[in-house]
Amino acid sequence: MTDEKTEPRDNAAAEELKGVPEDMLDNGKNEGGESAADELAQLREAVEAAKQDVLYAKAETQNVRRRMEKDVADARAYAATGFARDILTVSDNLARALDAIPAELRDDEKLKGLVAGIEATGREIDKVFAQHGISRIAAMGLPLDPNQHQAMMEIPSADHEPGTIVQEMQAGYMIKDRLLRPAMVGVAKKPD
Repeated sequence: MTDEKTEPRDNAAAEELKGVPEDMLDNGKNEGGESAADELAQLREAVEAAKQDVLYAKAETQNVRRRMEKDVADARAYAATGFARDILTVSDNLARALDAIPAELRDDEKLKGLVAGIEATGREIDKVFAQHGISRIAAMGLPLDPNQHQAMMEIPSADHEPGTIVQEMQAGYMIKDRLLRPAMVGVAKKPD
C-alpha cells in the first residue's frame, strides 16, 4: 500500500533532480559515509543533550536566585546584630545602676525622679528590643543548654539537680532565632 500524498512529492523531487550528475547526489549518504538516519539520530541526541543542559542551567539559576533571596532576607533580619550586641552592654549597665541604689534611697524624695527615669529608660530599651526581635533567654531553674547558656562555675547544691542553673551572672539574648549573647550562669553540682 503506497501513500498517495508522498508519491507526488517524491515525483516532484525526482523531476527537480533530473540532469544532476549521480556523484553529486548523496544517495542517502553524507560526506562521511553516514546515512541520513544516522545523522538524524546524532542530531536528536545533540538536541536532547542541549535540552538537558538548558534544564540544568534553569535549575541552577533558580537555586542561585533562592540563595540570594535568603541571603537578602537574612541580611535584613539580622543587620542590627552588631549594634544590638553593643546596646546590650548599655542595658546591663542600666540594670546594674538600678540594682546599686539602696532601698532607703529609692524612697528619698530627692532621688525618686532619678530612679523613675532610670526605670523608664530600662522599660524603653526592653520595648525597643522586643520590636526588633531581641528577647532575653530564660535561665534560672532550667537545665543547662550549651546552645544558650555558658556555664561559668559550678555551685554545690543539695536543693537542685546537678546541671540546673542556680545563678545568672549575665543575661543572655536571642535575636529572632539566632543567639545574640549566651547567658553566663552558675550550675548546680552535687555537694562534696
